[in-house]
Amino acid sequence: MSVEIQEIFLEHPQKRLIQKAAEVLRQGGIVVYPTDTIYGLGIDLFKKKAIEKVLRIKKESRHKMLSFILPDLKEIAEWAIVPDYAYRIMRRVVPGPYTFILRATKKVPKLLLSNQKTVGVRIPDSEVAIELVRELGRPILSTSVPQGTDGFYTDPQEIAECFQNEIDLILDAGVMVNKPSTIVDFSKPEPEILRHGSGDIDALYY
Repeated sequence: MSVEIQEIFLEHPQKRLIQKAAEVLRQGGIVVYPTDTIYGLGIDLFKKKAIEKVLRIKKESRHKMLSFILPDLKEIAEWAIVPDYAYRIMRRVVPGPYTFILRATKKVPKLLLSNQKTVGVRIPDSEVAIELVRELGRPILSTSVPQGTDGFYTDPQEIAECFQNEIDLILDAGVMVNKPSTIVDFSKPEPEILRHGSGDIDALYY
C-alpha cells in the first residue's frame, strides 16, 4: 500500500489531520510531518517495531539520532536529566530550532539509548508538531528524513516516492528549507555545539 499524503496548514493545522496522524502513530505507523526546520519521521516511542523500521530507513545516513518531541519543558524531567544551567538556557530559547542532548532517565526505552546513555530533546516552534504531540498524549520519537549520507529530504513528493512502502502518512506543508536544527550537548558541565543549524548559537550564551 502506498503512502497517504494530506496537505496541512502550518499555522492552523486541521484538527482532523492531527487526530488522524496521532491514530496512525498509536497503531505503530510512521508519520512524516513538518517541524520548524525540516520534515521529521515521527513514531510512537513505545512501538518497538516502528523504532526498528525507522532505524532501517536511517541505515545509510550518518544522522541517526532520534529525538523526543515535547510540547514544552513541563515533562522533560521524566525523560532527561537537565542540569540547572541547561534549564535556564532552554527556557530562554524554546520553542525553537534546537536539539538538546541530555542524559537519559531510566524511563527511556533501552533501544533508544546511545553508548553515552543520552537522548535528544526537541521543543520545536511548530504548531503541527506541538498539536500532534498533545493529541498523542506522550512524546513523539522523531528523526530527520535522510537523503543519502549527509542530506535531508525537504520535498514531500520526493519523500513519498522514495519511502512509499515504508511510511504511512505524510502531512504535506510544501517544500521546506534544507537547514536542520542546531544540536547542543548539555550532558556535560558546559554546553557544546555539535551542529550549527537553524538555531542562533549566540542565543545560547547571552
